Amino acid sequence: MHESELSGIIIDTAMYIHRRLGPGLLESAYEAILEYELKKRGLRVERQVPVPLVWEEIELEVGFRADLIVEGKVVLELKAVEQLASIHKKQLLTYLKITGLSLGLVLNFGGELLKNGIARVVNDLRESD
Repeated sequence: MHESELSGIIIDTAMYIHRRLGPGLLESAYEAILEYELKKRGLRVERQVPVPLVWEEIELEVGFRADLIVEGKVVLELKAVEQLASIHKKQLLTYLKITGLSLGLVLNFGGELLKNGIARVVNDLRESD
């Protein structure tokens, strides 16, 4: 499945969760529920994945922890804040560069409408597999 198709499923699932629960929970609650719902839809989901950072000849054990990685292709960065800041998208782009993956989504469950808290971040994404 291509990254763009996966992102559609992910966004639909996140919107379903947000419609039912609304804002106000901890990020970790949305993360656990999103993981559960995506797995119910038959997707492979990894949660709190440690990602090493390689700098010249050294490897730092944890450059960051990815909230969720779906099908080994899409990095999800979840937030539960009132409003996204520009740093959130920049942070995700750095994560994509470190992992070598092409697509990431910032999903902010903290706002009144989830659609206003979705940011798609691309790192050299090709439109076909």
